[in-house]
Order: sequence, then structure tokens, then C-alpha cells
Amino acid sequence: MGKTTKYILITLGAIVVLFIIAKATGLVGKPPKTQIATEKVSTRTINETVSASGKIKAHVEVKISPEVSGEVVELPIKEGDVVKKGQLLCRIRPDILKSDFDRAVASYNSQKASVGNSGQMLKQAEATFNNQESIYKRDKILFDNKVLTAAEFDAAKAGYEGAKAALEAAKQNVIGSNYGLDQTAASVKEAQGNLDKTTIYAPVDGVVSKLSVQKGERVLGTQQFAGTEIMTISDLNQLDVNVDVNENDINRISLGDSSQIQVDAFLGKAFTGVVTEIGGAANVVGTTADQVTNFTVKVRIDPKSYIALLKKTATNPSPFRPGLTATVDIQTNYTKALSVPIQSVTTRDEQKAASTDPQKQDDDSNKNKITAPSKEYVFVYNGGKVKQVLVTTGIQDDSYIQVLSGLKTGDEVVSAPYTAISKTLSDKMEVEKVDKSKLFTADTKN
Repeated sequence: MGKTTKYILITLGAIVVLFIIAKATGLVGKPPKTQIATEKVSTRTINETVSASGKIKAHVEVKISPEVSGEVVELPIKEGDVVKKGQLLCRIRPDILKSDFDRAVASYNSQKASVGNSGQMLKQAEATFNNQESIYKRDKILFDNKVLTAAEFDAAKAGYEGAKAALEAAKQNVIGSNYGLDQTAASVKEAQGNLDKTTIYAPVDGVVSKLSVQKGERVLGTQQFAGTEIMTISDLNQLDVNVDVNENDINRISLGDSSQIQVDAFLGKAFTGVVTEIGGAANVVGTTADQVTNFTVKVRIDPKSYIALLKKTATNPSPFRPGLTATVDIQTNYTKALSVPIQSVTTRDEQKAASTDPQKQDDDSNKNKITAPSKEYVFVYNGGKVKQVLVTTGIQDDSYIQVLSGLKTGDEVVSAPYTAISKTLSDKMEVEKVDKSKLFTADTKN
């Protein structure tokens, strides 16, 4: 055997030995370990919130429509003006209603004269009755003493009865005249009321948030159909954000829940509020196939949270305008408890023991997919391995979730990457712990 061949065999033998040693020590042949980052279980403050968006609206918003129809002849205000209760807002041409009022007054005065006339007629009837009564009494005495004939007494009696009937008629005429006077007085009052309706005054303090008519336009009164909405007055001292909350979250909200509010028109600024109303009826949006059920929740904005935005010279009591878009985070629960990062918690389907019967095993598998409940787990890191631990959880915020059982303070749980937590990791699996920043840098490069 030549020297060259000998050297080749020795070299090959050495390579085989080295490979066997590397294989035995794990230097080759093993897949790379999954890299993970961890975070310790500790006590944290958790604020559970429900987020929703909506529009700012005045708590008191009065829509004004005229009660009578006609032409707008006076409009001393404009949109955005601050008005006080009782201030003149609008005047409608009163010509026709003024004529109706004048006719009613004339009719009242005429009826009043009739009442006076009927009163005088009553006095005259009373005088006639008294005279006829005296004659009747005197003639009756004479008739009883056989001084007057029966015919003369009958004439006196007839005069007395006629005067009595005339007196009663005069009294009824006075009563009827007074009723007529009351009727015409009511007509005057009605005509006066209709005439007064041509002038519209502010019913509340507020801001003219919407003005829908101009001077010279004709408007329709509410006495006919719905009437013309001429303006809206909003009390900006009390503002609400009306948000739509999904049916899955509505039961978590209670009256008095505090809220954080962000208004799109005031980027970077946060305002506070409190839930004042929770809708009792659902708002269904969409078609039958993709319906969304929401409930309207009103969040009152705290004036103290925006007082710094008010200008010293501003007459408007609020920097907001009705209709602005806002996002609300409603704090539904609060606790200070053991917690872990939200992404540390994953679910696994509960598996039942496999059956020896292949057919039954398939049936059990299909049944498990339908009926077996999902349980929540975390992976606890210890000594280069992870342990799958069953946990029960409570409330959560954007970053952390409360752990009610399964963990203790100081336990080190896997917090990243989420793909590994949800899919790759398993009980007693060997892993490589790295810094979180290094982990995501490696992911980015990959």
C-alpha cells in the first residue's frame, strides 16, 4: 500500500471519528433552538376599557319651528351667535293675524255693548214687574171685597203674569249676553296668541348651532303638517359624545364609568368624561346578511378638562362644535393584580384520551373539535426549557391581562414572538432565551 493511500485512509478515519464525536455531543444533527423572549409575572395596574367613536352633541338641543306660516320679516341673529333665554330670534309677517285680532276685538266690544243693553232691559223689566205686582195685589184686595168685577181682576192678574215672564226673559238675556261676551273674549285671546306666535323668542340660553332660513323666506307653521325647522339652539355648557357600542361590549359598561376622550379636531389633547346614559334600544345597521347591532352611549365631557382651551374673549362657553368626531375609551373595570403580557396567553383545545378503535378515534376527534372547550395556557421558562401551564384570566387592557390562577409572582413567562407562543412551543420544549430587541431585529432581517 502506497504512502498516499495510507494518508488518505488515516484522514478519512479521523473525519469519521470527529463526526461521531460531534454527533454524540450534539454539535451536529440537531435543529436550532427556538429563540424566545421572556417577562416576569408581577403585580400591575390594569384598566379595562371599551373603545368607541361618535359625534359631539349638546346635551340640551332645541329645534325651533314656527307655529304660524308666513314670511320671515326680521331675523336679527346669525349662525354661531350666543343667545339668552327670551331674546328675539325671528319675526314673521303679522298682517293677516293682526286683522284677525282686530276683528275679534271688535266683536268683543260689540258683545260687551250687548251685555250693557241687556242689563238695562233687565232693569226696565224689573220696574214693570214691580208696578204690575203692586196693581195685582191692590186689585186682589178690591176683588175680594166685591169692589172689582172678575174681568177687571183677570186683567190685573194677566198684566202681573206677563210682567213676571218678561222679567225672567230679561234675566236669561243677560246670562246669554255674558256667555257671548266670554266667547268673544276667548276669540280675542286666541287671536292674540296667534299674533304673538309671529314673534319667536329663545326658549333657553345657548348657541345658534344651525340656521336654516334667511330673511324674506316663507315658512310653514306647525299647525300645518311638520312645519319648517328654522334653527337649532344648543346649550354648549353641557356636551355629550354619542358613541355606538357593539352588543358584545354593552354589558360591560355602567353609568358613571370614567372615560378618556380624544377629539379629531384637537390632536394630541385628551379630555375626560363620564357615562351618563346607556341606550335601551338597539341600533341595527346593515343588511340581514351582515347586520351590526350597536347601542348608543352618551359620555358627558367634563368642562374642567377643556377650560384651558377657552379664549378669554370668547363668548362661546366651549371650544367644541356640535358634530365633531371623537373617540372615547370607557374604563369599565380597574384592578391591581398579577398579570402577564396579553400575547403570552394562548389557547389550546382540550384533547381527550385516544380510543383504540380507529373508527371511534375518528368520531371522538370530530366530536372534540365541536364540543371540547378551549383552555388558556402560558409557557413558563426555566433552565432552557418551557413548561405549558394552564391559567385562568380576568380583565385586560391594551398590554396586560390579569392572571387569576396558575402563576405566582416572579415566574418567567414567554412573551415573544407570538407566532412561537401560539403555534410552535410545546411542553418541555428546549428554547433559547434572547433579548427581546435582538429577537425582533432578527425577525426583521429574516
